[in-house]
Amino acid sequence: MISNLIIPFIVLFIIIHGFVKGVNIYDEFLVGVKEGLDITLKLFPTIFAMLLAIDVLIKSNVINDFIVLIKPFLNFIKFPSELFMLGFMRPISGSSSMVLLNDILTSSGPDSYIGRIASVIQGSTDTTIYIIGLYFSSIGVKKIKYSLIVGLMADIMAIILSVVVINILFY
Repeated sequence: MISNLIIPFIVLFIIIHGFVKGVNIYDEFLVGVKEGLDITLKLFPTIFAMLLAIDVLIKSNVINDFIVLIKPFLNFIKFPSELFMLGFMRPISGSSSMVLLNDILTSSGPDSYIGRIASVIQGSTDTTIYIIGLYFSSIGVKKIKYSLIVGLMADIMAIILSVVVINILFY
């Protein structure tokens, strides 16, 4: 019940505070909408390009062919090949990786070895490429090389450590 009342309470508080301070709330709201629309139009090409690239990558089955190619190596390092796609997609797209996590949990179960590792990967990594592409382009940052390298290294370490931590805690 409280969670249903929080947002209306915040909106009401902002309106009352604006009246008390003598701010023309409607005009300020319109200025905010205009700024939001400008930002949306500025970011649209970046978002569209990312979605298109992800769709082409998934539909081409290049990743599945690559997984078949490196499966012996993944077996050697004891990394479940079912999780490679999740580890690959997580830095690119949060919603795509959530769909993959749902598929993994549906097929393997949330308390399975693979399900536990997948959950830790989902919780400990970030959408690095998405964040850099969206936020850096919104403020005009062009030199992203080191941010991208550090972000992807952190994601790789989180994926490796998720396997290690699950093995230590549960097996």
